[in-house]
Amino acid sequence: FLSHVAEFCCGFFVILILGNFWFLAVLYLLWLYLDWETPCAGGRRSQWVRSWTVWKYFREYFPIHLIKTSELNPNHNYLLGFHPHGVLVAGAFGNFCTDPPFKNLFPGLTPYLHIMPIWFGCPFFREYIMSAGMVSASKESVSYVLNNEGGGHASVIVIGGAEESLNAHPGSLTLNILKRKGFIKMALKHGAHLVPVFSFGENELFKQVANPKGSWLRNVQEKLQKIMGFALPLFHARGVFQYSFGLIPYRQPIHTVVGSPIPVKQNLNPTTEEIDQLHALYLQKLKKLFEEHKSNYGIPEHKSLIFE
Repeated sequence: FLSHVAEFCCGFFVILILGNFWFLAVLYLLWLYLDWETPCAGGRRSQWVRSWTVWKYFREYFPIHLIKTSELNPNHNYLLGFHPHGVLVAGAFGNFCTDPPFKNLFPGLTPYLHIMPIWFGCPFFREYIMSAGMVSASKESVSYVLNNEGGGHASVIVIGGAEESLNAHPGSLTLNILKRKGFIKMALKHGAHLVPVFSFGENELFKQVANPKGSWLRNVQEKLQKIMGFALPLFHARGVFQYSFGLIPYRQPIHTVVGSPIPVKQNLNPTTEEIDQLHALYLQKLKKLFEEHKSNYGIPEHKSLIFE
C-alpha cells in the first residue's frame, strides 16, 4: 500500500516538473532542502491523518488486533522491538501509525515507527508518512525520540529489517536477530526499557516465490538488498474480485502482542559483554512471549521461533 502511494507521489512530482507547474516543483525542492532533517527530529505527526476513517477499514479488513499484556508506565521511554517483518508490516502500521488502538491501550505514550531513511527522499510521500507518525530508522532519529526527559515516547523498530522480509513465507517463524544488537546499544545508552512485540499472522498475508538460502533467486535478492538498502520479495496474494492471484493481501487476522517491559538502566558507554547480556535476555523474553501466546493464534505446539 505504502509503495503504491510512494509511486503516485513521485509520479505527481514528475508531472509538476514536466508540466506548466515547474515553479511549484522548485519551491517544493527548496522546502525539501530546508526540511531535510525533520524525519530525524521526531517527524511531523498529524492527529487528523492518523484518525482518517480509511484506517478503521484497513484494520478491519484483516482484521488487525493489538493485545496488551502489561502496563507501560508513561514516565519512561520505551524501545519496542517488532517481529516479524513480513512483507507488508501491516501490524506495525495498523497499530502504531493509526489511532486509536495504541492510544487507547497505552495512554500517555506516543509511538514512533522507525522506517528506512530512503523513504523520506520521496517527494510528497515523506510528508504523508511523517504525518502518520513514521520517522527515520537512523541512530540520530532513535536518539531524538528516546531522549525525551519526561518519558512517554516509544520507539518502534522492526528488528529484522528488509532482510527478514525474504523469509516471509506462510508458517515461517525465522527471525533475523542474532547479529542485530544496535537496538540493544541504543536502549542502554538512553535507559529506554525494552519491550518485545510479536505480530501473529504477519507472514500469512502473502505467498512468496520459493527462495531458499543458496538458491539463485535468494542470492540475487540478497545482492540487490545490499546495493539498494531494501529487499525485493517476489510475492502474490489475491485480486479485487477473486482469490486466486493478485497483489492485495489475504484477509488473515493479525494479532500484535505487546510483551512486558525489560527494565534498562542507562549506560552511556556499554561494553560488548553488557550488550550481549541484554541481547540474550531480550531473546529469552521474546521467545517466552511467543510460547505463551502461540496456542491462541493457531501455532502448533511443536513449532518454535528460529533465531538466525
